[in-house]
Amino acid sequence: MIMQKSYLEVNLKNFEENLEKIQKYVGNNTIVAPVIKANAYGIGTEKLKDIFERKNINIVVVATLEEGIKLRNIGYKMQILLLNELLKDEAKKAIQYDLTVGVSDINVLKTLNNEAKKQSKIAKVHIEIDTGMGRVGINPENAITFLKKAKELHNVEIEGIYTHFAVADTDKEYTKTQIDIFNKTITDLENNNLKFKYIHASSSSGILNFRKAKFNMVRPGIILYGYMPNEEMKNILEIKPVTKLVSHVVFVKEIEKGTSISYGRTYIAEGKRKIATIPLGYADGIKRILSNKGRVYINGKYAKIVGRICMDNFMVDVTDIDVKIGDTVYIWDNENISIEEIANLCDTINYEILCTISNRVKRVYI
Repeated sequence: MIMQKSYLEVNLKNFEENLEKIQKYVGNNTIVAPVIKANAYGIGTEKLKDIFERKNINIVVVATLEEGIKLRNIGYKMQILLLNELLKDEAKKAIQYDLTVGVSDINVLKTLNNEAKKQSKIAKVHIEIDTGMGRVGINPENAITFLKKAKELHNVEIEGIYTHFAVADTDKEYTKTQIDIFNKTITDLENNNLKFKYIHASSSSGILNFRKAKFNMVRPGIILYGYMPNEEMKNILEIKPVTKLVSHVVFVKEIEKGTSISYGRTYIAEGKRKIATIPLGYADGIKRILSNKGRVYINGKYAKIVGRICMDNFMVDVTDIDVKIGDTVYIWDNENISIEEIANLCDTINYEILCTISNRVKRVYI
């Protein structure tokens, strides 16, 4: 195999083992619907299809119409649920590609019904209840009225109902309130002869922190990829990180005291130093905020990022490291440097670090 200057290493065995552990954790009576939006959190969806088929996954979750169409085009046969709201002009393709749609707007639902009738199909939908996320979803007080109107649409099947927790990783009391609201809404709907095949609320944080809120389906995301929503959860479920971000040294030079590195001259050497250039930059997903404070791992030692991160490169101080062109560099390896360390330095979360590694970085599967 031709060596890639930079690549995201993806361990498919770890991914499959994580899926198995989640299935075991939630039990046989709970459907696991893997969340593979954002190109499976950046690792790529193509290689996951066979794993899902082996593990009897019958439904996967994405965010957008385009993501759903992509999955169909690469051979995904199982049910695909779109959680993000559709625009009315997207309804035609949603029906055409047999995508199940999350809906909170009656006009979108009517458009789906009309498009399904034109195509001689039945549009499958899940209705979202806003129990406290404040993003999208029907007000619980309006749920009965909404669902009764939806039931009048003959080319729509109301297959599921769901909600989304806002702080399942950090605020148990607020989440319990959301669960209570959701439970009451379901009870009220069932008392009005409105029943659902799928009822779901929990993504990764909910799965780990609120086992009684799994209903009959869960939507695991970040834990599939081997990372926790919150470091306090790390002992709940034993999972393995799926990725490593790897690059190689492309240039090494010695500099004198007073020499500046990169744009803006934010780093000026206080003495003789040895500097290595790494062929990754902010266009690849290396956050510019890591300039002069991040670090990488080379030949068993840490090397600090010096100077501003460029679009395509960044530089590190390797004065005390035996380094040559071609040596392997770990941006994260899950042992010496974690995604969480990088996220903390960037004042963000591990989700963002993983999802924003750009398509310029090749994915290498092991």
